[in-house]
Amino acid sequence: MPASDSTPNRFIGLDIHKKYFVATGVDRALNQVYGPYEASMRQLKRWAEKTVTKRDAIVVEMTTNSYLVYDTLQPFAHSITVVHPPHVALIVRAQVKTDKKAALTLAQLHASGLLPGVWIPPVEVRELRTLVAHRHKMVRLSTIAKCRLQALLHRHGFEAPEGMELYKPDLRPWWEGLHVSALEKHCLLSDLETLDFARQQIDKTEACLKELAAKDPRMPLLIQITGIGFLTAITILAAIGEIERFPSAKKLVGYAGLGSRVHDSGMAYSTGRITKAGRRDLRRAMVDASNHAITDHAHWKAQFEALSSHIGKKKAIVAIARKLLVVVWHVLTKEAADRFANPTQVACSMFAFAHKVRVKNLPKGQTALGFTRNQLDRLKIGQEVKKLPWGTKTFTLPESKLTAK
Repeated sequence: MPASDSTPNRFIGLDIHKKYFVATGVDRALNQVYGPYEASMRQLKRWAEKTVTKRDAIVVEMTTNSYLVYDTLQPFAHSITVVHPPHVALIVRAQVKTDKKAALTLAQLHASGLLPGVWIPPVEVRELRTLVAHRHKMVRLSTIAKCRLQALLHRHGFEAPEGMELYKPDLRPWWEGLHVSALEKHCLLSDLETLDFARQQIDKTEACLKELAAKDPRMPLLIQITGIGFLTAITILAAIGEIERFPSAKKLVGYAGLGSRVHDSGMAYSTGRITKAGRRDLRRAMVDASNHAITDHAHWKAQFEALSSHIGKKKAIVAIARKLLVVVWHVLTKEAADRFANPTQVACSMFAFAHKVRVKNLPKGQTALGFTRNQLDRLKIGQEVKKLPWGTKTFTLPESKLTAK
């Protein structure tokens, strides 16, 4: 991440902690020329102003506060490289590990060109990732509370009222009226409060995500793909960040950990299970999309049936997820229609998306039908689609601005 055209002549390793950091610098010959210097994290910017120049290449290990360090030092240094802990395993394996030795080793490895840096997402991507992760945590919290409540019913043989959704707020008086011990009543009420809290947090977080999604021109590109809905699409975008950093679909597949393990030694070559060495949220999103695609689209259903007869259903789902991720790369890179897209289905997906994110949030004051037609024209498909079936209703789409072929 160069910040200057000049060549660095000093390489500084930072061993950062919650409250302090240790800095050590070496020259190109790996001789120590600075430090070790230890200071409070509150003094980081002052240290940078006094010490760091545009000829300094700084390296830090990825931690919870590494983004803060990156943002603080970036204006002062030649470059800031953030590395994954596994790439500096040499530090961990050292028999004698101190903060000073860790900083020195980081500097020497960086000067030798042995530390590949990770991509530092811009602030808006970090915030989107935080929102998506928060929603996922609240969904898990809700699920845990529901499981505990369900277990209580099974323990006592209670039966829920027929025709009622068990965890709706309207059913809370029924829960509170169950005859259980005082201690179990305490746990029951606690779980109900947890459920209410999680539900409120999910609603608030999704409202923020919908507002962001409505203004992101990449969302419709993903929504057109069978199996990918609003939440899956926003999760994919949060995980990927900028599609331009993946020169090929293969790179994106590897980033998700959906590539196959490879053993190539001598005359032996074999492939195995997926690596899982990537972003879990992206992998999980694509598997979820795969499960929907094989039921909603004839092509993916046929692919699944053909694969499952050879490798089994579970592996077939993962294989479809990998294929869908390749489609994701193509539509985001080329800003084009999915080659398996059905124009009418795409129109329905766009119309549903417009209402999901709330029409008032759409850019340029578009209506749901206007947005649907504009996206079809953008993808250069569906000029022939005039009517939009929607439940028991049928809507008329505006005329296409493209000349029908």
